[in-house]
Amino acid sequence: MKYVDPSCGIAVADAIAPRPRPFFSPRLFARKPNPDAPDYLDTYYWWAYVEPRAIWFWERDWLINLVLFGNYKKLGAAALEAMGDDLQGKTLKISCCYGKLTPNLTKKVMASGGTLEVVDVMPAQINNLKSKLPADAPVTTRQMNACALDYPDESQDRTLLFFLLHELPPESRRQAFSEAMRVLKPGGKLVVVDYGKPKRWNPMRFCILPFLGWLEPFAIALWRTELTDLLADQMKGCTLTQKSFFGGLYQSLAITKPK
Repeated sequence: MKYVDPSCGIAVADAIAPRPRPFFSPRLFARKPNPDAPDYLDTYYWWAYVEPRAIWFWERDWLINLVLFGNYKKLGAAALEAMGDDLQGKTLKISCCYGKLTPNLTKKVMASGGTLEVVDVMPAQINNLKSKLPADAPVTTRQMNACALDYPDESQDRTLLFFLLHELPPESRRQAFSEAMRVLKPGGKLVVVDYGKPKRWNPMRFCILPFLGWLEPFAIALWRTELTDLLADQMKGCTLTQKSFFGGLYQSLAITKPK
C-alpha cells in the first residue's frame, strides 16, 4: 500500500502496513530473531537498537545530532525545560535513547533530591545506559515494554517520551502513550518530544520523506495525526503546551494532568 502526502504529492510506504526493506532484511545478514525484541523492533529497527554492534555504533552524540539535522541539543534542552526545574519525587523515562539526555536528566533529578526510573524493552539498551551514568546516581533501570508498564495508576510525578512514539506501530503507539498517561499522578506532567509535520515551506519535507519511508516506516504517521488526537479522552481537562522546531519537523508536547 502507498500513502500520498497531499501537501507534497510524494508517495511513501503506508505507515500502517510497512513492508520489510530488502537492504536491511535479516535474511541478508543471516540474523537470528532476538527473543527480547518485539517483532516490529526486530524486523525494522534491529540495525539501530537491537544488535550490540549497532548500539556501539549509534552511541555518539555527533552522529545523533547529524541524524536530527543539528537539533539534538536543542530538542534535549527543550525536553528538560518542559519537565521543569523542580524534579522532586518520581520521574519516569520510557526508553533509554542515545546521547546525553538521560545523564543530563539524571543531574537535574539529583539536584532536586528526586529519583529516576528508566525502562526499556531491550536489556542491551539498559546495559548501555548504565555505562553512561555515575555509580551513585539515583536511577533504577528495568526491562519493560512501554505498551504495558508495570506501575500502578497515578504513581509517577512526571514521565518523558523522547523520540519513542514515531518508532511504534499505530496501535502500539496509542498504547504506550496511554500507559504514560495512566501512571501519571494528578498534577503530574508528561513530556513528549518527537517528529511533527513540517510546514509547507520547509524544504526538508521533500528531502526526508524517502528516508523516513525507508528507515523509519512508522514515523510518517505523525505527519497525519496530531499527538493531541491520539488520546483525546484521556487529555480532557489537561493543560497542553505545544511547540515546534526546525520548521515543524520536530515537536514537543507537555501535558499536565488536572489535580
